[in-house]
Amino acid sequence: MIFKVFYQELANEVPVRERTQAMYVESETEREVRKKLAAKNLNIEYIQVLNEDHLAYEKQSEDFQVENV
Repeated sequence: MIFKVFYQELANEVPVRERTQAMYVESETEREVRKKLAAKNLNIEYIQVLNEDHLAYEKQSEDFQVENV
């Protein structure tokens, strides 16, 4: 499955909407995504599983790239 992860780069600061970034991660479960990203010290706001239709929509974006973690 592909997950869309919304995060802030600075884990020790209060989240600010304008600084929220997103990345795409392939994994079996949300828990595995969190384990894979734990070393990056990110402030993860939300993890969303992408269904087939949503994934097809996201792939149309030029910024779409599945992270290799």
